[in-house]
Amino acid sequence: MPVSSDTVHNRPVTPSLVVIGAGPRGTGFLERIAANARSLYDGLPLDIHLVDPHPPGGGRIWRRDQSPLLWMNSMAQDVTMYTDDSVPLDGPVRQGPALHEWARDIREGRSRISAESERAESERAGSGRAGFPGGESAAGPPLRTEIAELTGETFPSRRLQSAYLSWVYEQTVAELPPGVTVHRHRTRALSVSGPREGRQRVWLEDRTEPLLADVVVLTLGHLDGEPDEEQRELSRFAERHGLIHLPPDFTADSDLSALPAGEPVIVRGFGLAFIDLMVLLTEGRGGHYTEVAPHGDGDGDRTGDGGKLVYHPSGREPVLYVGSRRGVPYHSKIGYGLDGERPPLPRFLGPEQIDELLDRPGPPDFRRDVWPLAEKELGYAHYHRLFTAHPERTRVDWTDFEEKYAAVEPGSPELEALVAAAVPDPADRLDLDALDRPLRGVRFPSYDALQDGLRRYIGDDLARRHDPSHSADLAVFLGLLSVYGQLIRLGDMGDTGGRWHGFFSYVASGPPGPRLRQLLALSEAGVVRFLGPDMTVEADEERGVFRAGSAGVPGEHIEARALVEARLPDPSPERTRSPLLRGLYEEGAATTSAGLVRVDPGDGRLLESDGRPHPRRFALGPYTTARSSGAFTRPRTGGAAFRQNDATARAALGLLRDLSCRTGPGA
Repeated sequence: MPVSSDTVHNRPVTPSLVVIGAGPRGTGFLERIAANARSLYDGLPLDIHLVDPHPPGGGRIWRRDQSPLLWMNSMAQDVTMYTDDSVPLDGPVRQGPALHEWARDIREGRSRISAESERAESERAGSGRAGFPGGESAAGPPLRTEIAELTGETFPSRRLQSAYLSWVYEQTVAELPPGVTVHRHRTRALSVSGPREGRQRVWLEDRTEPLLADVVVLTLGHLDGEPDEEQRELSRFAERHGLIHLPPDFTADSDLSALPAGEPVIVRGFGLAFIDLMVLLTEGRGGHYTEVAPHGDGDGDRTGDGGKLVYHPSGREPVLYVGSRRGVPYHSKIGYGLDGERPPLPRFLGPEQIDELLDRPGPPDFRRDVWPLAEKELGYAHYHRLFTAHPERTRVDWTDFEEKYAAVEPGSPELEALVAAAVPDPADRLDLDALDRPLRGVRFPSYDALQDGLRRYIGDDLARRHDPSHSADLAVFLGLLSVYGQLIRLGDMGDTGGRWHGFFSYVASGPPGPRLRQLLALSEAGVVRFLGPDMTVEADEERGVFRAGSAGVPGEHIEARALVEARLPDPSPERTRSPLLRGLYEEGAATTSAGLVRVDPGDGRLLESDGRPHPRRFALGPYTTARSSGAFTRPRTGGAAFRQNDATARAALGLLRDLSCRTGPGA
């Protein structure tokens, strides 16, 4: 009879797998355990311990108990938790519904909402809850109404995504083979200890005895971080002068009630955290929008995403003065699909080039070694689409251009001359520097002129991102996904300051078009004011206020008694709030200069400071060197996260099987 790797009083102990983190990554990992268990672990007992204080499926970030006003950043048709035959993996493909298909199945009676979501919906309806963290005045339509109205092109609420994730979790647990049991622990894991070759001990917040684990898998998701010295000093300044300072945080978790109505609030950060803040402080405080149909003058529909919105304030909103390094919001999501031929990627940055970089002595330098290859790949995607879909805007044959493009160096005068000769309109040429910093060197005579200029920029960007005649933009987006998928193997990449990840997010992971329409309406209503690029923030001890300025309007400043840092916390080893990770760092887990946990790119094993993979500890997610692009995977895009989950699940099951088949104590 098979026995486990340990015995107690000479009786077999069931092998144990502890998964720390029950959000989407933990759920995706469990799905791969269920998919592979029958072939790799059939007939053997296994205890799976799932540790997370938040409900499984959604976890903390995608939990049900947050404002219904907060949306996903992807359309429903672009979100799936299931593999398909586009994913290169060793385990079996197990297809399942994407988010919009799951909602359709519920409407047509072929599926149901998860039991946990049913309970939450019933409790909310029974309690008459009207408020959510962030100060919303209304809970919005019930979940079933949202399901009834959902299409593939809808940007669903996060609470609807939570219901989908809960359903995926329940389906996954139901599909585990007999003998595999899941135990939920609604608490935090504080630390992991134990010898390299022996059972691990996972210490939990609410019990004195540890969980014993043959294998530990960390699927922690996004992490909190302690403020850096600048943030601590700003908080101390705010305390001295009775001001408000909100340091970097997940916006849905922030207490925004302290921000007073009608008063200026300086907001540093113009990405997705700002969009959430904008929503919670406007609609969340009772304001609403109406849509004005276009009147044929070309202005009302210039956003390319419907008519013009008008915002009607409730009077409870603060006035948000927002700026950042770029001074502009992230680019809108692209509002059309790609017809015709897709760029044949990868072309200049693929497995062969990554192998060559990994074979060099010493780690690669991102700017010197990696960025030129990425730049050439993005240019190739752009021009392939331009030449094949819009040949009337080019002067030469694609085959001729492609041959010459392959021979020239990225960023070289030869490349510039080649493109100028082949693409007559400068607007059709790819300029990554201008794309990254559209306001570099731009100066405005006044803040009012800056408002007009930014509204034109946002409107033009929205129109372009919804116009298929600019489909080369979508090809660049596909190029960014391809590059990101390849760079996972490089880990740190020498990307000091995370500039690549920031550029990717800015271009490829911006807000839905409707959110930028709302931003335009809020700007016109005077609820949002733009500060411009290269934003500065000062603490004025003499006047007891925060002061913000920007290079866009030299010499002008805005004063306010409140400052909000609209960005995520820095969870680097020096500042992480996770006691579990702090303990692993102190024990010798390897990290990068960018603060990521080093893992084996093959199977996700945690690497130690000497480069050895830990035999019993694995990690998956955005805090690791194997982080993938985006929280979720689009169907039929080869999902890197699916590949990682599958490889880790198979490695864990193989180890557990081997341990289970040994005999005797302490195996």
